[in-house]
Amino acid sequence: MLHQTRRERRHRPGETQSKTTRQPNYRNLKNSFVPQAVFSTDEIEAIHETALRVLENLGIKVLLPEARKIYAAAGAIVDEETLMVRIGRDIVEAGLASAPRSIHARTGNANRDQTFELGNMAFLAGSGAPNVTDLDRGRRAGSLADFDALTKIVQSFDVLHVQGPYVEAQDVAVKYRHYAVTRTQLTQSDKFPFVYARGTPQADDAFEMIRLARGISHDEFLSDAWCYTIINTNSPRQLDIPMAQGIIDFAKAGQILVITPFCLAGAMAPITVAGALTLQHAEALAGIALAQIVRPGTPVMYGSFSSNVDMKSGAPAFGTPEHVKATLGAGQLARLTGLPWRSGGGSASNVSDAQAAHETQFALWGSVLAGATLCIHAAGWMEGGLSVSYEKLITDIEALQTMAELFAPTPGDAEAIGYSAIEEVQPGGHFFAAAHTMARYRTAFYQPLVADLSNFGNWTESGSKTATERANGIWKRVIDQYQPIAGADEIGARLDGFISKRMSEGGAEAVS
Repeated sequence: MLHQTRRERRHRPGETQSKTTRQPNYRNLKNSFVPQAVFSTDEIEAIHETALRVLENLGIKVLLPEARKIYAAAGAIVDEETLMVRIGRDIVEAGLASAPRSIHARTGNANRDQTFELGNMAFLAGSGAPNVTDLDRGRRAGSLADFDALTKIVQSFDVLHVQGPYVEAQDVAVKYRHYAVTRTQLTQSDKFPFVYARGTPQADDAFEMIRLARGISHDEFLSDAWCYTIINTNSPRQLDIPMAQGIIDFAKAGQILVITPFCLAGAMAPITVAGALTLQHAEALAGIALAQIVRPGTPVMYGSFSSNVDMKSGAPAFGTPEHVKATLGAGQLARLTGLPWRSGGGSASNVSDAQAAHETQFALWGSVLAGATLCIHAAGWMEGGLSVSYEKLITDIEALQTMAELFAPTPGDAEAIGYSAIEEVQPGGHFFAAAHTMARYRTAFYQPLVADLSNFGNWTESGSKTATERANGIWKRVIDQYQPIAGADEIGARLDGFISKRMSEGGAEAVS
C-alpha cells in the first residue's frame, strides 16, 4: 500500500520532483521590515533643528584651509584665527536638496552592482582594524596576506556586498600600501571597492587603478560611482585635514562619500542618546554640505555610528541598548533627509564568544529595524574595532544569511498552504514522505553554514566542535577553494605596469 501511495504521489498533478540544490539570491537585498522609531516625529524634528543651530551658532572646526575657503565661498562664516566655520541652514538645505536619493554603484560584474537607497540593504564586513586573529595564529598585526585572505572570503559570500578596508596591511609602507590593497581588491574580487581617503595623490592613484581595471575612460569614471570611501569626523565638532581633503577629492571625482561621525555618548558626545544623535547629525550635515558645495549631485551617504562607552573604563561599547536606540534614531534622521545611509555593527568582545555573537546580532537587528542602507562592521569585527576575527567573520555571515532569508518573501498561495499535504497524511502519520514534502525537501529550508543541527551523539562522534572551531575549518576551505574572478590575470598585468611606474617615482605619501 505504501509503494502504491508513492507511485500515485509521483503523478499527482501540480507536484514535481524537488530541485537538487537550493540557490538563494543574496546579491541585492530589500529590507522587508517596517522601519521602527525610538523618538516621536516632534522629537526628531527638534533634534534636526538643534543640529542646525549647532552649525549656525557654534560651528565646526575645519583644519584644512582649502575646505574653509570652499565653505566661505558658499556663504559660511569663517574665523581664520579659531578655524571655526559656522554653516547656515540655507547651505545645509541646498546640500540636502542636491544630494542624490539613489546611488548606482558600478562593479566589475554587472550582476554585483548595488543600488544604495532607502529600502535596500547591503552588508560590509568589519573594517579598519589594526589586528587580525584566528584560532591557529592568535592575535597579531594585520598584513597584506591577511587583507588578501579576507578579500577572498568576502568575495566568496554573496551576502557581503562590498569590499572594505578590513585590516591595515602593516607590512607594506604607507606610501605604497594603497597600491597593494587596491590591487588586491581589483584582482581578487569583482565587488564594489573601497579607496582610502589619505590625500589627493593616493586617491588619484587608486582612481587610475580602477579605470585601468574596469577599462573605462576618465569621463566614464566621473559619470558613475565606481568606488567609495568612509569619512569620519573628529567628534566633537572637528573635521581634520585628511578627512576634509577626502571629501573634496571624492566629490570632484564623483565617487561615493560615506560621511560618518563616530559619537560615543559620554565621551565624544553628550551622554544621552538624543544628545549624541544631535551632535552626530550636525557633523554629518556639515560633511554632506561640503561635498555638495564642491560638486552638486555628489553621491553621499548619511553616516551613523553612535553608541555609548563603559563609564567605568571609558572603553567603547557595541550592541548595547543605547547603540540600538541610537541606530533607530539615526534611521529616523536619515529618512528625514531622504538620503541612503550607513549604520554600524560590531562587538566589544575580545574573543569570538557568546558576548561577541550577542552584541553583533543586537547591533544587526538595530540596523535592520532602522532601515539602514549599508551596515558596516556587520561581520568579524571585535574589540571595538581593534581586530577582525576569521572565525567570527564566518559565524556572523551565518547571521547575515539568516537575515537575508527573513527579507525574502514567504509564499502564502494555495500550494504553500498545502491542503493536499494535510489531506494526504492521516492522523498520527508524518509528512516526511508526503508529495508536498518530496517536491520541496531539498530547497525548503535554509542550509546552515556553521550551525550543527545534529543530536548530541552525532555531534560528539564528529569531534564535539564548537561553532568557532567549525568556522575555523570553513574559512580555510573557502580560501582553498577560491576561484579567481574573470580576467584577473589581465587586470593584474594592467595594474602592475602602473604600480611599477608610480613606485619608481617614490609612491605617494599619506596626508596627515
